[in-house]
Amino acid sequence: MAPGDLLEQGRVAAARHAWSEAYEALSSADAAERLGPEDLEQLAKASWWTGRSAGSIEARERAYAAYLERGDVERAAFCALTLRREHATKLEASAAKGWLSRAERLLADRPESSAHGYLAIAHAELAWHTGEFDRALEHVGRAVELGARTGDRDLQAWAVMRRGEILVARGDLEEGWEHLEEVAVAAIGGELGPYTTGAVFCNVISTCRELADYARGKEWSDAATRWCERQSINGFPGVCRVRRAEVMRLLGSWADAEDEARRACEELPTFSPYYAGEAYHELGEVRLRMGDLVAAEEALHRARELGSDPQPGLGLLLLAQGKVDAATASIRRSLEETTWDKLARARLLPAQVEIARATADAPLAREGAAELASIAEEYPTSAIQANAAWASGIANLLEDSPADAVRDLRRAAQTWHRIDAPYEAAGTALALAEAHLAEGDADAAALELRTARSTFERLGATRDAEHADAMLERLGAPAPARTVRTFLFSDVVGSTALLEAIGDEAWDELRRWHDQALRAYFELHGGEEIDHAGDGFFVAFPEAGAAIACAIEIQRRLADHRRDHGFAPQVRIGLHAAEALAAGGDYTGKGVHTAARIGALAGGGEIVASAGTVQGTPHAGADPTLAELKGLAEPVEVVRLEWRSQPG
Repeated sequence: MAPGDLLEQGRVAAARHAWSEAYEALSSADAAERLGPEDLEQLAKASWWTGRSAGSIEARERAYAAYLERGDVERAAFCALTLRREHATKLEASAAKGWLSRAERLLADRPESSAHGYLAIAHAELAWHTGEFDRALEHVGRAVELGARTGDRDLQAWAVMRRGEILVARGDLEEGWEHLEEVAVAAIGGELGPYTTGAVFCNVISTCRELADYARGKEWSDAATRWCERQSINGFPGVCRVRRAEVMRLLGSWADAEDEARRACEELPTFSPYYAGEAYHELGEVRLRMGDLVAAEEALHRARELGSDPQPGLGLLLLAQGKVDAATASIRRSLEETTWDKLARARLLPAQVEIARATADAPLAREGAAELASIAEEYPTSAIQANAAWASGIANLLEDSPADAVRDLRRAAQTWHRIDAPYEAAGTALALAEAHLAEGDADAAALELRTARSTFERLGATRDAEHADAMLERLGAPAPARTVRTFLFSDVVGSTALLEAIGDEAWDELRRWHDQALRAYFELHGGEEIDHAGDGFFVAFPEAGAAIACAIEIQRRLADHRRDHGFAPQVRIGLHAAEALAAGGDYTGKGVHTAARIGALAGGGEIVASAGTVQGTPHAGADPTLAELKGLAEPVEVVRLEWRSQPG
């Protein structure tokens, strides 16, 4: 293809945001005949969006030089400011500072333009990150004015976004969120350029993370991920995945959180080492909760190598390894390095209190609790308030005030349950058990321990479950009874996309039909419904044959409905027969954990069972395969059951 045709093809592709196609065409055109500065900027954008950070910088540097040669100072300054941002993202502070100086020099004696607005934003960011909020807001105000005067909607969006972030950091939450949600709505509405849209999503989600506002964070994370996937973008999805993984971790979806964090680790290294470090940090946090200390240490150390502070995970890892002095020192160092950023300190202080609890250091625990209480007053989000109440409860416990500890810990537990944070709620239940024991109420302590143990087992938090077991044993509480059951886990595949496609009202009606249909078969085959969350079921059967028959009838009923009425949800089912601990109408243990992981292997319309479950049934002839299951050291043999025709 002739260079002129390649160039036109690349321009058209860039205008459609078809970045891979644009990169191929523009890079080929550039190889044949050197591009002008406008087309070099498009090549830089295409390189950036397709994960070629070094190529983006190289093309932008050439555009900068070409604009200078032409005498277009404003466009050269704009390129310099963009290069400053790209180098800053890669943690190349000296290069970033150099490009900022170039932009300042170029614009010093020029009439005001949108480039001056972007320069003001750069100055605002520098002031903000040193805690100079008022000066930062002055720079942002100038950028807002210049954006309105020049009609640059992207500049206005950047300025409003930064204003919102700075106000939140200063403690003006309500006003800050008004600005952030205003600009986020503009991004969703397609009013902004692709880079600005992605930046808005990422920064809004990051603010949710800073505030521990996980419900809002999940909402914007889902919106951002859908936008990224529509745009076929490599960089921003990785950043969004990190925050999405954090939300999933808090909500107890650890397998999904680990998957998201791993994908982010794969997508981000060429995009930004810092954000790649954040991805490894989140991966380490997930693995730490799962009790895999070796894998957690590997991920957290990788995070540090990439420039991310791996706290509080590293301090808690050292504590779990019995390195108490090192744990104390590591958290202390991070707090000393984080003086003015109260939200960053709010993420570190619970670890300080946990370490103080392990060393019975009441003054240190009280110090952390007092600071968390102060931060919670200034930033009253649910998670920060829950951590503050928990920390106060721990301090009271160490100060021999068990009644006050029970009061504070109950408040913390109620908040964790309200925001659906099961691991934190279970950890608070362990502390409540200690407080009840200090009061002399062994029955209340045993109840809290059993609650915590059940949650830890379900989540796959093996070390924490063992700790709860040890406390129960010391208490002399009766152990749960061991029994053999066949466990069934089911859920609707693609439920989020389905909800988005059909709307809330239709989804609620469909879910009611789904729940009613499945429950009828559970009852018919003697299944005991143990749990129902969202569109998923956890059911126990006395015999494997009954569970298999139930699963097959469910899939056939759904297939019949799909054939006769045009639609039925795609459901996946996992089966596993194993020994488990039974107490209070619940089942816990490795067998339950294995059954849940087997269910996650299935696709829509599939039934996956452990090979041992089908022994002695007509399905025993199915060919088994070895499957690696998250949280389990050894692979498990599984089979996919053929339900469309009964095996002979």
